[in-house]
Amino acid sequence: MTDRLAAQFAFLNEADQLKQVMRATTLVDGSRPENSGEHSWHLALYALVLADQAAPGVNINRVIRMLLIHDLVEIDVGDVPIHSQNGTAHASAETLAAEASAADRIFGLLPQDLGRDLRTLWEEFEAAETPDALFAKSLDRIQPVMANLMSGGGTWTTYNVTYDQLETRVGSKIAKGAPSLWDWVREKARPFFN
Repeated sequence: MTDRLAAQFAFLNEADQLKQVMRATTLVDGSRPENSGEHSWHLALYALVLADQAAPGVNINRVIRMLLIHDLVEIDVGDVPIHSQNGTAHASAETLAAEASAADRIFGLLPQDLGRDLRTLWEEFEAAETPDALFAKSLDRIQPVMANLMSGGGTWTTYNVTYDQLETRVGSKIAKGAPSLWDWVREKARPFFN
C-alpha cells in the first residue's frame, strides 16, 4: 500500500507541472494566456455542462476523465498551437513521437494497473475514433474558439488565421463529435473573418 500511494502521489505531484505550461490561447477576458492545467479543468467543466450535446451513448464520465488527462504530455512537450507554422507542427510526426515518449514517462509514474488504464484512455482520446473521444476532441477544439470569441479575436489575430483555416483545422473536428455546437459557434465566429 505504501509503495502504491508513493507512486500515486509522485504522479499527482508531477501533474502539478501542467499549471506551468502556458498556452497560446488567452483567458476569455484576454488578460493573459491560460495554462494547460486551467485548460484541462475548463474542458472537464465543458463536458459536464454540454453533456446534452453529446451523441447518444457517449459516456460523459469517460469524456471528463479523458479531458482531465489529455494534455499531461505537455509537461514535457509544451503547448503546440494548432494555428502555428501553418498548423503543421501540431500533428507532425516529431510532435506525436515526443508526446508518446512523454506519455510513457508520465503514466509510467503510476502503479502499473492505473498507469496502463490512464495511458489507454489517453491513446483513445488521441486516436479520436470512439464516440467518447470524438466528443472530447470536439470540446478540446471548441474551448479555444470560445476564448477567441470572448477576447475579440485573440489568437486568430496573432496567428493571422483565415476562416478557411478555422473550418479545416478546428471546425471539421468539432463537427465530428458535436455538430450542433459547431453550427452555433460557426455563426458567432464568421464576423471575425469578414
